[in-house]
Parts: sequence; C-alpha cells; structure tokens
Amino acid sequence: MEYSPEKREIILSRKLNNLDKLAIEFIQVLEKYTDYVIISGYVSILLGRTRATEDVDVFIEKISSEKFSKLYSELKNAGFWCLNAEKESEIFSYLYEGLAVRFAKKGKVAPNFEVKFPKIDLDKETFNDFVIVFLKEGKIKISSLERQIAFKRYFLKSEKDMEDALHIEELFKDQLDYEKINNLKEVIEKVGKK
Repeated sequence: MEYSPEKREIILSRKLNNLDKLAIEFIQVLEKYTDYVIISGYVSILLGRTRATEDVDVFIEKISSEKFSKLYSELKNAGFWCLNAEKESEIFSYLYEGLAVRFAKKGKVAPNFEVKFPKIDLDKETFNDFVIVFLKEGKIKISSLERQIAFKRYFLKSEKDMEDALHIEELFKDQLDYEKINNLKEVIEKVGKK
C-alpha cells in the first residue's frame, strides 16, 4: 500500500474481495451523476482491517430530481434495488428530507449502500477533504484519513469505531496530520454540543 498525502492518493495492490468489487460497481454508476465520498466503516475495511460490515456509507452531493431519475434508472439496470421504497419519487423525497436510502443487489439486503445528502457544513466539507484509493479494477473516493480518525474517535465512539480509527492510525501514523485531527475534534465537539 502506498500513500501520498500531497497527491491525496492511496494505491492498493491487494486482491479485491467481493465487497470491494460491489463498491466499485456501485460507484461507477453513482459518479456519472453526482460527486460522492465514502465514509465510515468500509474505509477501514478497504484499508485492510478484517471485520464485517453490512453497509457502505456514502455521502452524495444534492442533485435534481431529473438527475436522480437517471441515476436510479441506471442503478436498477445494473441490478440494484432500493430497500426503503420502490417509487422513485418517494426515494428522492427521503433524500431531500435528510434521510438515508439503501441500495443492494436485487434479492439481497446486505451488503447495502447507505446513501445520504450531507446535512451540516462539517459533512459537506468531506467533498473537499478526500483521498482517492486506486485499486486494480477501479478507484474509490474516501474521506481523508484524518477525518476518518476524528469522526470515529470523537463522534461515533463505539468500540468498533475506535478500533477502525486505531487501525488507520497504525497504518499511516508517520503520514498523518495530527493538527488536522485535533482541529476536527474541536469542531466535532462544538457540533455535538448544539
């Protein structure tokens, strides 16, 4: 694994697992219609942590109903279905109401992609604070390593999240911006008090 903080790139040469392949397939459809960033648990799995997950969390930038219609149509053609609702208008309204919608391969409920619009500025900033992970069969945009650590450690705080943060920190400790992690901690703590 090679990480270049300056280029905001990670090159992974490992063999892809089924979840990686599914994520690439989903993202290749998604990125035709909107910007996206993968956040949370799958990031640590992608970076080599061995643990199970049932979902891949994805922020997408807000899009029009017309664009969503095209996205939804292509997802269905690629064999995905929405677990929340069948009607396109209903799924779209869930997103605009600040709710997450989940997509999985037809006939399955897991693993699924939990897709949501960012609600607060801290979430929106993720679109400018990312790393591209290059794999043999595609690429995946994830939130920055520092952001991952800060959110796992200071916002989510579950045992699993703390272990995810530790995994990323151990992998990249000499290349992390600890000042950035501390700044994000302060922002997260302020948001948490509101």
